Amino acid sequence: QVQLVESGGGLVQAGGSLRHSCAASGSIISLSAMAWYRQAPGKQRDLVARIGSGGTTTYADSVKGRFTISRDNVKNTVALQMNSLKPEDTAVYYCNAVGLFSGRLGTTTIWGQGTQVTVSS
Repeated sequence: QVQLVESGGGLVQAGGSLRHSCAASGSIISLSAMAWYRQAPGKQRDLVARIGSGGTTTYADSVKGRFTISRDNVKNTVALQMNSLKPEDTAVYYCNAVGLFSGRLGTTTIWGQGTQVTVSS
């Protein structure tokens, strides 16, 4: 059983920082891109940041300069450091990974369970 398990998140005041972590486990053959998405109440799930297996990163314009995504290819983990948080960053954050997994045909996308981040003003 392949899964992504998230940790971190919580409640913070505006201007504060939080760190999310996500670990992939199970029968992993290889992981390509890993990413973080977020979904605010009543809105669609949007990409926050993505990192390729070689370390290439992409960020949503709204978080550039404030958030940093990183990964450990040995431990199959991805992290999101969030600084200078704003109330509009409040959402459920989801970890995402694309890869090849034993027992699954072709490339598969898997999701974490989601973690609430609330930023108070």
